[in-house]
Amino acid sequence: MSGADAIGLIAGSGRLPHLFAAAARERGLTVHAVAHRGETDDSLAAAVASLTWVRVAQVKAIVDAFKARGIERAVMAGGIGRVRAITQARPDSGMVQVLARVRSLRDDELLRAFAAYLEGKGIRLASVAEFVPQLLAPEGLLAGPKLSRQQEEDLALGVQVAGALGQADVGQTVVVREGVVLAVEAVEGTDACVRRAGALGGKGAVVVKRVKPNQDQRFDLPSVGPVTMEVMREVGARVLAVDAGHSLMLDADVIFRHAQRLGISVVGVRMR
Repeated sequence: MSGADAIGLIAGSGRLPHLFAAAARERGLTVHAVAHRGETDDSLAAAVASLTWVRVAQVKAIVDAFKARGIERAVMAGGIGRVRAITQARPDSGMVQVLARVRSLRDDELLRAFAAYLEGKGIRLASVAEFVPQLLAPEGLLAGPKLSRQQEEDLALGVQVAGALGQADVGQTVVVREGVVLAVEAVEGTDACVRRAGALGGKGAVVVKRVKPNQDQRFDLPSVGPVTMEVMREVGARVLAVDAGHSLMLDADVIFRHAQRLGISVVGVRMR
């Protein structure tokens, strides 16, 4: 199958590539995946029609794999660790062309240039949310106890700071406790950011994860899963606030069960 019957998957880490593959198959699509060594779980091979392994920043290799399968449309699903992207990248000639399009190495600019490179090769990049809309976080209190007045104030501060953080294309997560910003996400990722906040007094903290103000919905949507809940338990954080309609909740039923058991509030908030 090719063209309208097939779709490409640019896979990173975590559960999202598997969830996308299942959803695409239910739509009758044949999924051909490109997976990143050191990031993507080997088990993805059993969920797709074909799987090609590449190193981080091997852009031409992605295009070549898709062209061989007649792919004209693809999605990005799953994360690529920023530290790994910096230290273990193996740029090929395609990545050199992507870099020639940008003025900085900020995430959004790089990803838009990557999308433009793909489109120049006849491959349109779509949003993974189009295929798994059920994973988008709804609005309101989703699990756990109602927020206290202090938690509401901390949430509001977190939303404000996360907006500024995203405007600068730095990160998506902010941790606040009693009016004090304990940690903001940089290259380390959400879970490491929460752990860092825990070392500074994270018991009772509010964790806010917000989409960047100018976010391109085709890539890098905020996502949370059961691992984030476990990290919050470790540090004693009490509230997880996600950007309703713009954040992906992976294995939401598991997240909500953990939240109820641990007494952690999970709330979806319209942040823009």
